[in-house]
Amino acid sequence: MRRSELKAALVSATLFPTLLFASLLGSSLGPPSRAQTPDARDMAKEPHHHLVVENPYVRAFRFSLPTGDSTLLHLHGQPYVAITLGSIEFTNAVSGKPEAHGKLSDGQVTYSRGGFAHAVRADSGAPFNNVTIELLHPQGEPHNLCEKIVPGDLGQCDLSAAAPDAPIAMRPLFETNEIRVDSVTVRRDGDQMDKPHALPGLLVAVSGAPIKVARIPGVPTQILHPGEMVWLPLQGEPKFTVDEGPESRLVLISFKDGAAPIH
Repeated sequence: MRRSELKAALVSATLFPTLLFASLLGSSLGPPSRAQTPDARDMAKEPHHHLVVENPYVRAFRFSLPTGDSTLLHLHGQPYVAITLGSIEFTNAVSGKPEAHGKLSDGQVTYSRGGFAHAVRADSGAPFNNVTIELLHPQGEPHNLCEKIVPGDLGQCDLSAAAPDAPIAMRPLFETNEIRVDSVTVRRDGDQMDKPHALPGLLVAVSGAPIKVARIPGVPTQILHPGEMVWLPLQGEPKFTVDEGPESRLVLISFKDGAAPIH
């Protein structure tokens, strides 16, 4: 083998695990060429994605794909967080790459840098449901905290707010320069008042009992079921009530620059 051929083979072998990991998450190492994906449409125009929350920070979609169905080719132009609702096996076809088979577990949180177009097929005998949160601000580098969400080691894992007997327990998952993502468990002990939320954020119900969320300025009291969400404003004091079961599990995405005005 020529020296140049050997060097090319070594580079390809080194990149393969990263490419495989990115492909399974629906990610990409670089932005797609618009010329190569002329039929890719915005998520808001893909019929299985339903826009629920839109503001200067996010576009948050409820995604539901029946068993055996496929999405249309659609574009993920921005970084995003996805939260899986129910376990699923699926086929992911990223434009310009071979199809890849993936598995996600109930409540699994994933992060993608975006910059690709793909189509997804639910082919495991179960529908594919998730919440996809497109992030509209630059994110910088993602870092794991208490769980391995992105490649790399675990980071600073502060579990002081995750006591097993606490009525409201928060477990940090990962962060970027712009966001922090926490897993939140609210246990049934009557009404629970959270401390004022220091940053604006998106609260997503993931599993467990329905949860009542009250005392959000400008928003009527809501009962969230898995897959439903509510925007928490800066310095809000939400009141949580779990009425029909032992606990409710949620994901909270907080926006670090929320105290600064948006231009």
